[in-house]
Amino acid sequence: MTAVSRRVFLHRALAGAAVPLLAACGPSVPVQPPLSPATAAPASSTPRAIETLARPAPRGRGAGGTLRLLWWQAPTILNSHLASGMKDTDAARLVLEPLSALDPTGAPTPVLASEIPTRDNGGVAPDLGSVTWKLKPNVKWSDGSDFTAADVAFTYMYMADESTAATDAAYSRGVERVEVVDPHTVRIVWHEPNPYPYQLFTAAVGCILQKKQFASFLGAHAKDAPGNLKPIGTGPYKVREFKPGDVAVYEVNDLYRDVDHPFFKEVQLKGGGDAVSAARAVFQTGEVDYAWNLQVEAQVLSQIASGPNAELMTASGTMVERLMFNFSDPHREVEGERSHRLAAHPFLSDVRVRHALAMAVDRNAIAEQLYAPAGEPTTNVVVAPADLVSLNTRGFEHAALNFARANQLLDDAGWRRGSDGLRAKDGVRMSILYQTTVNPVRQKTQEIIKAGWERLGVQVELKAVQAGVFFSSDPGNPDTATHFYADVQMFTSGSVQPDWTAALAQFTTGEIAQKANEWRGVNTTRYSNPEYDRLWRDLSREANPGKRAALTIMLNDHLVREAVLVPLVARRSPVSAKSKRLQGIRPNTWDSELWNIAEWSMTP
Repeated sequence: MTAVSRRVFLHRALAGAAVPLLAACGPSVPVQPPLSPATAAPASSTPRAIETLARPAPRGRGAGGTLRLLWWQAPTILNSHLASGMKDTDAARLVLEPLSALDPTGAPTPVLASEIPTRDNGGVAPDLGSVTWKLKPNVKWSDGSDFTAADVAFTYMYMADESTAATDAAYSRGVERVEVVDPHTVRIVWHEPNPYPYQLFTAAVGCILQKKQFASFLGAHAKDAPGNLKPIGTGPYKVREFKPGDVAVYEVNDLYRDVDHPFFKEVQLKGGGDAVSAARAVFQTGEVDYAWNLQVEAQVLSQIASGPNAELMTASGTMVERLMFNFSDPHREVEGERSHRLAAHPFLSDVRVRHALAMAVDRNAIAEQLYAPAGEPTTNVVVAPADLVSLNTRGFEHAALNFARANQLLDDAGWRRGSDGLRAKDGVRMSILYQTTVNPVRQKTQEIIKAGWERLGVQVELKAVQAGVFFSSDPGNPDTATHFYADVQMFTSGSVQPDWTAALAQFTTGEIAQKANEWRGVNTTRYSNPEYDRLWRDLSREANPGKRAALTIMLNDHLVREAVLVPLVARRSPVSAKSKRLQGIRPNTWDSELWNIAEWSMTP
């Protein structure tokens, strides 16, 4: 299915009428010309990179021995609803499954569901007020019990309970109730018409938990569940051994519904190391069959990948490496809490300062020197699908490198240079603690940005945190991205669904990470703006596809115009590597990299 056919599928599922996707939206909505191929998601310039591979014929369950995977950012939990980053979600996906996956085009494809609900088959209500999922019969959990609609309804309760602090709770927003119609039918009823019926129980954020295993661990007890480390699932594998931050070992789920799959008898998902050593392990030494997230400097990756035994796997994606500004003060406590939403940052709360800092960021140098061909510079938060990509942000003044204008803005804001060349105001020095994960590409990115900010008279201290800590869900660890006890932090994020409603909730007031939700809120910047909240609510309620596209663009433009963050590089996702003997992989930006691992096999 092409990108166009994916959008046609979605449009028909929602509206059931043959009208243009980008319908007229009235004079208050920004209008932009159709996107040219140059503005669509970038194609790789590396001839070794491949988008899809043909699926091999089944060769028998468990015939393939051990599959060796390397996730250098090691998973720390196997419950995807408490995941801190895709490392955890990926590791869980071998065991836990959603009702529907999203294929490489973004179109839903059944997993635990027997069919995809649409208007035509009656699954999506005409008023978009509900969606009914029919489940595959005779599906078993790996412990031998029956998978039923009760498990699906329970998973919603688990996600929606605020005290659970599920990291994917945003995907349960707007649900009034989830009804068990019968053992193999479940109905989601929305508070208001939902224009994206596949919001819940789909892809990487939609995995179903076994009610029996997790029923005693709702709410505040969620973090204590033994199943977080050894979940019972319906997927092709079950957990044999898991050492958080180190290794996960899986074995075939003998009760998996497809008797011919999976091919591999065992899967070892090893964590640790760094992206460079991971690349060498697959391209040069052959120690592993698949290596994840090769965020390696362009020149280094080109040299490592020159061998004949492996190949790079890439796909156009939604992920953007970005700078996130802290709107709260990480150095002051309010009610015993640092980075409290009520403690305004001494200078980053001023949009002139944020604009000045953005103007001193050379995103072109970052993309060309460090990412090519794995990414390109961008001024947008929303970079895919193509019909949602704004053409407006390239015209924003602070989107261009301009040191003279940046210095003027800081002067106008009252931040003056002292005799030491550093800026201060009212006795407060403009000093930035800038953190990210330990990664050579990110450390070199930090150096480029630090040099630019120091030209403005800003004092910059760099901090690098191990990825396993930075992306941890540990509420007691002060170095996590959600605690954000720094002034600026950098990481990659995007949307896991073609619809951006849930992803853009990341900047709404209701999603602020704080002590009350154990820092599991997705709004780590503590940004709060009534205009943005209103636009987001409008998007969550709007059913017209054209108006939804326009609202998505408006939200993107708001974030960039206000410099809530600074988009740096639109990354291809995944950028991983595999042995040439490994077959059946279908790179997919809309779902876990392991979304179809049951279909993977190995040639002799």
